[in-house]
Amino acid sequence: MKVTLATHGGLAATINRRLRPKGVDGESLSREEAQELARLVAAAEATPAREEDRAGYARDAMSYTITVEDGDRSIKLTQSDTTMSRSFNDLRRWLEDHSPET
Repeated sequence: MKVTLATHGGLAATINRRLRPKGVDGESLSREEAQELARLVAAAEATPAREEDRAGYARDAMSYTITVEDGDRSIKLTQSDTTMSRSFNDLRRWLEDHSPET
């Protein structure tokens, strides 16, 4: 399983445009880390984004796209700072912590 995280928008949009997506290849992880990644992906897939309380409230909010490639299966999960579910945020943070520095 390969999982990548791309960040879009926010106050630093011009800087973020130059940043490469962060990613993790499950084959390079320990067994425990690979199991944790699979658990986090499943939880994020199962939990939809929250409804935005006040449309346009956070015009500088960041949005995040997590792409999961697992064999023939490929999915994209997209959420923002204002609509992010807890499980999506857990996966996002895990990817940021475990992605190799580029």
